[in-house]
Amino acid sequence: MAEINRRGLMLVLSSPSGAGKTSICRELLSLEENLKMSISATTRPRRPGEVHGVDYSFIDGAQFDKLIKMKALLEYAKVFDYYYGTPRDQVEDFLDKGQDVLFDIDWQGTQQLGEHLEADLVRVFILPPSTRELEHRLKKRAQDPAHVVDKRMAKAMDEISHYPEYDYIIINSDLSESVKSVRSILHAERLKRGRQIGLIHFVKQLRDGR
Repeated sequence: MAEINRRGLMLVLSSPSGAGKTSICRELLSLEENLKMSISATTRPRRPGEVHGVDYSFIDGAQFDKLIKMKALLEYAKVFDYYYGTPRDQVEDFLDKGQDVLFDIDWQGTQQLGEHLEADLVRVFILPPSTRELEHRLKKRAQDPAHVVDKRMAKAMDEISHYPEYDYIIINSDLSESVKSVRSILHAERLKRGRQIGLIHFVKQLRDGR
């Protein structure tokens, strides 16, 4: 079967906390060989079991500031006193090699990615099946006090309001079906004409009778 060289894409999954985004990401990575998780740089201390260059690239504040000044990050944010960001060189190297990159980031990070590499970006927003189910998942997963769950729910409602900024919307009622839907999106986006960088050469060969 003939293969046409293509440029990789950036697949972004965003959702409110508790909607199932992380579980979907985990399943995708186990099923899709040509999909790699974006490795963020962070100033957060390394936790037990975490590996530098696998879970995160752990750097200090001065190094992170330098990346910002050099415009070497596609997106970055401060979360609970620590910075997190996506190194530009790493992602562009993957894309140039036809490797797809998976992002588990919020709507703000997604907007920043779009400012730099809009044509390579595929945005998917994951919604819970209901407010009640989202609250149930948060209580079951986090075991947080009621006031903490209330804060998470309030933040979730704000995050959900950004769904119109995304290309695709998936209601995560069933994990396996949601994974199938995201894989369908990924496979279709890989076939877009604009990403088939070897298409002109391939069609020329066809027209030349080869």
